[in-house]
Amino acid sequence: MIRAGVLSDTHLSRPDSLFVRQVAACFADCDVIIHAGDLTALAVLEAFRGKTVYAVCGNMCDSGVSSCLPEQMQFSLGPFTIGLTHGARLGADRENALLNLFPDADCIIYGHTHRPVCQRCGPILFLNPGSFCPTGLYGAPGSFALLEAGEELAARIATVPAIR
Repeated sequence: MIRAGVLSDTHLSRPDSLFVRQVAACFADCDVIIHAGDLTALAVLEAFRGKTVYAVCGNMCDSGVSSCLPEQMQFSLGPFTIGLTHGARLGADRENALLNLFPDADCIIYGHTHRPVCQRCGPILFLNPGSFCPTGLYGAPGSFALLEAGEELAARIATVPAIR
């Protein structure tokens, strides 16, 4: 069984101590981290030291990120093919655009909308972890996803715990 922590839209210039504590709490049992863009600065990835990391750049990333990370990638998680992109500029028909980008994927992970999604469309699992950092006028809590690849591919959305 491979356990992956999935997050997006961290919008940080560096991993502050709160972020590091949240990451430790959320992803302690994960071997793999998948970041769906808008990490903003490469320094954010330092919080995941010791884990396998797959990450893409987003529309809010600085030039250091966009010169080092692709806008989209495809990789294997156990026997499953994962498509990863941030999702900016996909238009209103997001699911079809994602299917066109990753026609052979078992799971397509994206971010950008700050709204969590975990649903199947036929055999394809669409996964958007939402925004890891709190958002909204009323401070909606951050969210992330846990993805497990074993005999089957399963995912769930979780809320980032309030840590002081």
